[in-house]
Amino acid sequence: MIGIPYGGVWGLLVLVADIWAIINIIQSNVPTNDKILWVVIVALLPVVGVVLWFLLGPKSR
Repeated sequence: MIGIPYGGVWGLLVLVADIWAIINIIQSNVPTNDKILWVVIVALLPVVGVVLWFLLGPKSR
């Protein structure tokens, strides 16, 4: 990649994953308090928060 260091690419991927997770959290059917908690977790721990949401968040049926 010309002009973008590898750290920038990984940072962009983490940002996209965080945005995906937050959108899914907001659209989920969990109670509002749980949504707030999940968004805070994803915002404070971007990589770990996305992985936790993917593994532990509500599954669509």
